[in-house]
Amino acid sequence: MIDLLVRSRVALVGVDFWNVDDVENPSRPAHTRLLELNIPIVEHLTGLSALPKAGFKFYAVPPPIVKGASFPVRAFAELEQ
Repeated sequence: MIDLLVRSRVALVGVDFWNVDDVENPSRPAHTRLLELNIPIVEHLTGLSALPKAGFKFYAVPPPIVKGASFPVRAFAELEQ
């Protein structure tokens, strides 16, 4: 799946579950590959089924943390008129 995302040139990966990697695998291959390619990951999203397939902008506004490994964001979508 990660190869497909990379080939598709995604700008960001967002998921409605708590981790893109199998937590039993300490190598964290999805995190490692995506972040090496500067593709941000947003986990724990909710309400995705309420969004249209197109016609919205997604925002994930982080707090001003320097050198953090994981932190919360204010994630929201703005629907086009």
